[in-house]
Amino acid sequence: MKVSHQVLISEVKSWSKTIILYIIIALFIRFFIFNLSIVPTGSMVPTIQIKDVIVVLKFSYWFQPVKRGDIVVFKSPLEKNKQLVKRVIGLGGDNILIKNGKLYINGHEYREAYIYEDMKDDFGPYLVPTDGYFVMGDNRNDSYDCRKWPDKKYITRKVVIGKAVYRFGGLK
Repeated sequence: MKVSHQVLISEVKSWSKTIILYIIIALFIRFFIFNLSIVPTGSMVPTIQIKDVIVVLKFSYWFQPVKRGDIVVFKSPLEKNKQLVKRVIGLGGDNILIKNGKLYINGHEYREAYIYEDMKDDFGPYLVPTDGYFVMGDNRNDSYDCRKWPDKKYITRKVVIGKAVYRFGGLK
């Protein structure tokens, strides 16, 4: 049984259109909807373990503001092409103080059930700029976050990639 040249060309065109459409859909999802990230460090222990895979919703802040307590993925302000995962602690206008292992936001103690251990170092007081967010890892004593950055001790909405919404157990 011979297949005509025109039928073969028609079939190749049909398959090519389908493959291109799937590629476009996949790229749209990857760049605008969500992506998966592998967490390389222990700065978010116990909430997120080393090598856990997290689902990052990129569109989550298109329709709602970043909130205190959100776990965000953002572009590192210090290292190009590196992403970090931290928890939002302070919002624009908040005054942050860490004293004797306790976190104070605007003069009130802020209790956190998710942190790994009590903080050893004091910090602040620090006034978060109106367009900023103060972020820290849940493993406060082993997290390179806003408290330790040399200059700008906050991030802006512009560097936030998305909200971490789900985690899968670590890779072996």
